[in-house]
Amino acid sequence: MSGAQQREGLVVRARGVVVVRGGRRVVDGVDVDVEPGRILGVTGPSGSGKSTLLAVLAGLIAADEGSVDPADRASGVGIVLQGYGLLPVLSAYENVELPLQLRGEDPAVVRERALTALARAGLEDAGDRLAEELSGGQRQRVAVARALVIAPRLLVADEPTAELDADTAALVLGALREEAAAGAAVVLATHDPDVAALCDDTLHLVDGRREDG
Repeated sequence: MSGAQQREGLVVRARGVVVVRGGRRVVDGVDVDVEPGRILGVTGPSGSGKSTLLAVLAGLIAADEGSVDPADRASGVGIVLQGYGLLPVLSAYENVELPLQLRGEDPAVVRERALTALARAGLEDAGDRLAEELSGGQRQRVAVARALVIAPRLLVADEPTAELDADTAALVLGALREEAAAGAAVVLATHDPDVAALCDDTLHLVDGRREDG
């Protein structure tokens, strides 16, 4: 698929999204368009609904109200969770290759793409280490590599730089920018204004409502 074809249309179009938890609207009537080739930063204080909105956009949970016209799931959705979502008894490499194995990809292709994804996350020398042996920042980068390895049309990342130093955060953000340049739509939640400033577009949430002026 050419870059021009990848950029046609929206990847996700959400209108009036409402998610209710414990009787409270944690996401309250949010509209959002997720465009290919761009990075959308979702900002807001803790408890504002950022993680919940990302989960809806990624298809992890359903909205209680509103409509979500989702990405083509066959093209893949890369997801970076705050809790990493790694299998602790697998190595970093094995965690990254797992999505491709589940697709039944050729073993030679799996190895090449998994090693490349680890390198993009700055983890060339950590591939053989068990996930449970890694630091929080390293686990975070393994989760990023696992999302990158499938070359997703939509990549959703929840605070992907929260535990990283400035240099490593720049490396990860550079990888996400490369993914967007290749035609993916990238949505990331962040509390860091410097990270938000690097996004193409921002959506600010307060008490579950969009308040970005």
